[in-house]
Amino acid sequence: MSQPPLRVLHVAAGNLFGGIERMLLTIVSARQGDGVHEVAVSFDGRLARELRAAGSAPHVLGAARFRRPDSVWRARRVLSRRLAAARPDAVICHAPWSAALAGPVVRRAGLPLLMYAHDAPDPHGWPERRLARLPPDRCVCNSQHTAAAIARWLPDVPRDVVHPPVAAAIAITAEERRALRAGLGAGDGTTVILMASRLEEWKGQRVLLAAAERLRGDATVWIAGGAQRPAEALYLDELVRLAARSAIDVRFLGERNDVPSLMAAADVYCQPNTTPEPFGIAFVEALAAGVPVVTTAFGGALEIVDDTCGVLVDTASAAPFAAALQELIDSPARRASLAAAAPSRAHRVSDPIARLSDLHRVVRADLARTSAA
Repeated sequence: MSQPPLRVLHVAAGNLFGGIERMLLTIVSARQGDGVHEVAVSFDGRLARELRAAGSAPHVLGAARFRRPDSVWRARRVLSRRLAAARPDAVICHAPWSAALAGPVVRRAGLPLLMYAHDAPDPHGWPERRLARLPPDRCVCNSQHTAAAIARWLPDVPRDVVHPPVAAAIAITAEERRALRAGLGAGDGTTVILMASRLEEWKGQRVLLAAAERLRGDATVWIAGGAQRPAEALYLDELVRLAARSAIDVRFLGERNDVPSLMAAADVYCQPNTTPEPFGIAFVEALAAGVPVVTTAFGGALEIVDDTCGVLVDTASAAPFAAALQELIDSPARRASLAAAAPSRAHRVSDPIARLSDLHRVVRADLARTSAA
């Protein structure tokens, strides 16, 4: 006898846009038959707008800031009403901040509280300190790398690894690809090196620009991502100054809503992380588009990229990244070989239907565990 579909409410901050937000869009768009997923956000930002555009309007709790207790109380009252009205089977909070906000309400409602861990926690951070006093029933971790960090922080909380579901690559025609590349200064023979990520220093934009100073030949670097915080705006100013020294063309594309098209138009995806990437949704997106990935050999990247579909560089410094990129610029055949294997690798790691099925199994297992307790 088939089970009724799971009803899951996801809670996220919603003030920024990155990998978590792209994953949530994939979840609500996948329409997996054994699960009904809704999203609640605190801030009515880009994620909320894109959810509405996808036909899955979020529940907006209100802009909660813990330094203003009244805003937290209001957001929690809105969430409490939503839980009473919808009565989901479980609530999944994305990251410690969201779990600290929603946890007390979910507990009072008598519902299972799960946290999807997207990064290694900072045990000294205030959201983590709050959460340690009221831990979730279960942690879903986006990688083995993240799971190891969660085990050190919350050793008594059950945890499972479910790689994030990542949407299939979009298809663009040869003419559309040519037009997009030409509009960004790249000819048919130009090797386009793309990086699309948040403007945070550990993502490695500075390393990529230092590597670009050493590159030769017909190549260009596209850096996609807009400043979402004041510190990111200052960092962007520094990057623009560094790019002026590059021997090849470097273009800053700002915030884009067409990253899948950029992936399809690129030849190489390069992200020289200086600290471990917890997972790396952009890596999977690039591979799904048939674009080989060059990144640093640690963290979640080791669970995504191997030598069939990309290049793992031992250290996040200019010389080894320049060498790896130069090899791909000089060898179209090598790029083509890696590109051919990339989509199947992306499918194995983050196929949306398979990973949502994994997530549903984890939630059902926790429901069974709490019912038996």
